[in-house]
Amino acid sequence: MYGLVNQAIQGLVTKEFGEESWLEIKAKAGVTDPIFVSMQSYDDSVTYGLVGAASEVLDMNASDLLEAFGEYWVLYTAEEGYGEMLDMAGNTFPEFLSNLNHLHRRVGDIMPGLTPPSFECEIVSEQEIKLFYTSRREGLDPMVTGLIKGLAKRFGLKKVKVVLSESKKVKDLSKSTFAVTWESN
Repeated sequence: MYGLVNQAIQGLVTKEFGEESWLEIKAKAGVTDPIFVSMQSYDDSVTYGLVGAASEVLDMNASDLLEAFGEYWVLYTAEEGYGEMLDMAGNTFPEFLSNLNHLHRRVGDIMPGLTPPSFECEIVSEQEIKLFYTSRREGLDPMVTGLIKGLAKRFGLKKVKVVLSESKKVKDLSKSTFAVTWESN
């Protein structure tokens, strides 16, 4: 994963739990780098190690932590200079979700070697979507739930419900299906 992800984990932890907690998490995860370089690629084990250490230090379930991180990520990336790119990905929540692969391709132009997940949408109704998520990385379904909730907030939607309806491993891929419903303003 790129350093931008690790920087966002740091941002969430320091914002919600303070700098001391972040330093303890870094130490527990064995991270010695003084900073993460946003455009530098880091081994996935660094990010997973930070999440595991944060779960222990903060006494939080890793799933809850990943979901909170997913919501935070939407705000963080907009603040870190990707706001225009996010704006271009869609004018509505369903349109944005349908354009996630295009968004990741654009980000891939900036970050060579990016291994993004893939998303497919099935529009069920005006306020319901089935989102199909595929990734080479395991265990990130809670983060996707948080991302969806964060995007829904970005679009000003109310009563967003995200239900993981299926999750399975197919060869070296994690494949999950989310039922997403919401109420418009």
